[in-house]
Amino acid sequence: MPNQKKFIVSHAPFWHNGSNLSERSYHIMLAAVPAALFGVVQFGMPALGVLSLAISSAILWELAFNRVSRMPDSIGDGNAALIGLLLGMTLPATAPWWFVVVGTFVAIVVGKQIYGGIGGNPFNPVAVALAVLMLSWYKYLDVDVALINYSFDFPALYPMAAIKHFGPASVDSFTAADLLMGRQTGAIGATFGLGLILGGAYLMLRGFIRWEISLAFLAGVLITSGAFAANDPARFANPAIHLFSGYTLIGAFFLATDDSSSPTNFVPMLLYGLLGGVMTVLIRNIGAYVDGVILAILIINTINPLLDKIRPKALGKVA
Repeated sequence: MPNQKKFIVSHAPFWHNGSNLSERSYHIMLAAVPAALFGVVQFGMPALGVLSLAISSAILWELAFNRVSRMPDSIGDGNAALIGLLLGMTLPATAPWWFVVVGTFVAIVVGKQIYGGIGGNPFNPVAVALAVLMLSWYKYLDVDVALINYSFDFPALYPMAAIKHFGPASVDSFTAADLLMGRQTGAIGATFGLGLILGGAYLMLRGFIRWEISLAFLAGVLITSGAFAANDPARFANPAIHLFSGYTLIGAFFLATDDSSSPTNFVPMLLYGLLGGVMTVLIRNIGAYVDGVILAILIINTINPLLDKIRPKALGKVA
């Protein structure tokens, strides 16, 4: 007579598509390269130094944590290098070396490893690092001051800062084409809008990120900024400024789409992205910070578990 208490486990009838973590990391880095290279051309060798230090220090922090915690080395999966690259792209070319190293420490150790490593982090590690840097040493992230002191002319002011601190007249000379082609100042990898869009499109077409999150995020920015501008055009920037300046594009395609901190179901992804876009504009227009993308992403990371509970009814289930 068979033992009814015996639990039999067999292989699941699933096929693996051959993709892996390192492939995803390297493809995302590849998609970010055009914007990063443009930043190096635009801001010169200091930008290359910031990017190089961010990538190398992120890898070293990951390796150090692996050794201290006696875990297998994980730098080969490319995730630490990806975090370093994205963090470097969100920093100004004038960032001091210690600022970059502290940022990568927070991203790797605090934002990722203390939660158990990749896949366990509830918040995007780059957003965590930027938030800590912003709250602790905001002047080093203030591209207005940093880049003006670095000898940039006043007309080249970062558009979102101009609209917030100097009024709409300060950004009248900026067109959507200017912003898309990088004729603005800002973080190293956040100025070349066209490069970020092409990189995001590549990732969506290859299936490395979900289009629902990115497009919903941009839709939220467009709808909310359009409502503000329509209500008071003399006070608030037009939607093109919000879409193509600041961290909007890098946030929509490279930060909000982080797998472990974003939803997996269709409707939650749309709500997640839409709320992120709405919060971005609210923080920009009525909040205390010039660019609200990073804080908005952390907010939607927080509500991600709640959103992912919204699921379609199972087939055949009786209500």
